[in-house]
Amino acid sequence: MLTLSAKLKSSCMAAIAIAAVAVTPVKAEDITLWTLNFDNNAANVALKKVASDFEAANPGTHIEIVQRAVDEHKTALRVAAGSNRGPDIYFSWAGLGLGGEYVKAGLSLPLDKYYTEYKWNDELLPSAAAFADLYAGGKHGTPFTFKGEAVYYNKKLFQQAGITEEPKTYDELLAAADKLKAAGIPGFTFGGTVNWHVMRLMDVILETKCGAEKHDQLKLMKLDWSKESCATDSFAEFAKWTKDYTLQPFMGIDNKQSYSLFTAGRAAMMLEGDWLVGQLSGSGANLDDYGIFPFPTNTNRLYGFAEYNYISTKTKNPDMAAKFIDYFLSTKVQQDLVGQISSISVNKNVQYTNQKPLEAEWLDIFKTYSKIYMNGDQAFPLDVTTEYFRVINDVASGSIEPAAAAKQMQAFIAGRT
Repeated sequence: MLTLSAKLKSSCMAAIAIAAVAVTPVKAEDITLWTLNFDNNAANVALKKVASDFEAANPGTHIEIVQRAVDEHKTALRVAAGSNRGPDIYFSWAGLGLGGEYVKAGLSLPLDKYYTEYKWNDELLPSAAAFADLYAGGKHGTPFTFKGEAVYYNKKLFQQAGITEEPKTYDELLAAADKLKAAGIPGFTFGGTVNWHVMRLMDVILETKCGAEKHDQLKLMKLDWSKESCATDSFAEFAKWTKDYTLQPFMGIDNKQSYSLFTAGRAAMMLEGDWLVGQLSGSGANLDDYGIFPFPTNTNRLYGFAEYNYISTKTKNPDMAAKFIDYFLSTKVQQDLVGQISSISVNKNVQYTNQKPLEAEWLDIFKTYSKIYMNGDQAFPLDVTTEYFRVINDVASGSIEPAAAAKQMQAFIAGRT
């Protein structure tokens, strides 16, 4: 029979044991997300709220968000790709050149089964989701944001030049450019110092002259630039546009100065992204003075780029990572995020209120196009992008002929393989 002291001791030990169980946390399902420290702080705040809300809806789960500057983020991903450890989810740009670098390195997990399980294609804008199918071996990544690029035009300058309708074909765009030139109005304005700004013109001309399939194959470096006549034709057409239909001199100014010249009415058009609507509005411009139309390439593809979230092959819990991504992509969450991470959601079921006419027009464009072609600096590896910039700049400045440009592109590509 136990003494009173033994009973007290036994009861005390039991209480301690029960208390220990009570305070020992359930093993959390930790998910680490590597992403950027975005310049738009509203996006940083919104992303953290999405994480905390997901944790509240999934007790025992913790989302750790690791944010870095662009270059630091890229370096961290390259290290992760070559090691045994890494994030569960990581941010990168879509495309064969940027996001594709990590897909090729084996850092991205194919997501076909999750696209099927969560029916993401039923919720995503086709133009935003299209980037997941660019890679061999399955679907990679899910949209974080999608940015479309099209032609903004000054309605008053179009009217002044006698242009009564938006160009729907490339020939109609050329005719409009000739009318503008005859009226003493430069067609486009570009900033040449930043390389990528005038690159957009070369990209859309390649799509127009080569068609979708050849354009893709040239960017994939699977066709010989020097042997494809459409590549030489594209450089020739680019030279024509930069000489005859672009506000001069443009090689010594940047994209911000180009924008100021556009809003000042010095040129009729800019080849810009959907974000320009907010920029115009923020600078006090009258949005009714401007219109937009997709650059008429006759290929039925939209020019643009996307930012994606990828599930890493280093994750030990891909199902929970996919569940978090599904939560982020859900209509409810995306509805709450409108205007915080991006003006246009990647979820096609999101409703918009009090939209400006240009914003509504962009939404119609996004819903119309199910295929895309991307910016050259996202399609190419970094070293080829640098050469692409150099060749474009030399053509624009008249330093090399179009045929030589195509040969130099191919020589560089051949020299790196």
